[in-house]
Amino acid sequence: MTREFEMTDLGLMKFFLGLEVRQVETGIFISQETYAKEILKKYKMTNCNPVSTPMEPGVGIVSRFMEEPVHSHWKALKRILRYIQGTVSLGLFYSKAEDYKLVGYSDSDWCGDIDDRKSTAGYVFFMGDTAFTWLSKRQPIVTLSTCEAEYVAASWSVCHAIWLRNLLSKMELKQLGATVIQVDNKSAIELAKNPVNHERSKHIDVRFHFIRDHVKEGSVELVHVASQDQAADIFTKPLPKVLLDKCKKMIGMKDGRSI
Repeated sequence: MTREFEMTDLGLMKFFLGLEVRQVETGIFISQETYAKEILKKYKMTNCNPVSTPMEPGVGIVSRFMEEPVHSHWKALKRILRYIQGTVSLGLFYSKAEDYKLVGYSDSDWCGDIDDRKSTAGYVFFMGDTAFTWLSKRQPIVTLSTCEAEYVAASWSVCHAIWLRNLLSKMELKQLGATVIQVDNKSAIELAKNPVNHERSKHIDVRFHFIRDHVKEGSVELVHVASQDQAADIFTKPLPKVLLDKCKKMIGMKDGRSI
C-alpha cells in the first residue's frame, strides 16, 4: 500500500471496535479474545463445553428474535456462546502482500427464514489473502427462485464493489481492470449479462438491475465459482463443521496462539 497503518491508527481502531491488534514481522493479527471472554463470563459460561459450530444447519438467526425471544432462542444463543468458548483465540491475519487486487464473493440462501420466507444475502471482499469487508443481511423481498435470490445478492455486491473501487482510487490504489465477483449460480450471472426483460426478470425490482450497467461497462465481472469454494457461504446460512472450517480458512481466520 502507499500508506501503511501506524500504531496510532491501530490504537483508534481498537478503541472504536473493541479489537485487539497484534503486529508481527509478517503481518497484523486482529481478534476479540478479551471481549469474547467477557461475554462468556457475563453469562456464567466460562467453563462450558465448546461445540464445533455456532448453529445447527436449518436454525434461524437469533438476532431477529431479540424483542420476543422464547426458550428455543435462548438454547440457540447458549450454543453460540459454547462455540465462542472454543474459538476465543481465532482472528484475522493480514499478511504482507505485493498484489492488492480487489476480489469479491457473493452468495445467498433461498427462503431461509422459515417465518417470512425471505432470503439472506452475503458478500465478502478480499485484498490479498484475507477478508476485510463483508455483509450478512436479510433481503427486503421474497424471491421466487434461487436465481433471483442470488441476483439480488450480486447487485448488493456490485454496489459495494463500486464504492470500494472509488475509495481505493482516492487512496492511490486504483483498481485496473474489472473487479471479479464470484457467484455460484450460473443463471444469476446470465441474467446480469442479458438486458432483455424476459419472463425470468420482469418482476424483479428495477433497483437491482443497475448491476447490468456495471457488467456492461466492465467495472465488474461476475464469474462462476463452485458452491464448495464459495467464501461468502459462511455469511448466509448455518454450515456443517467441515464446510464451516473451510470457509473460515478461506477468509483468513487463524488461531492467534500459532502466530
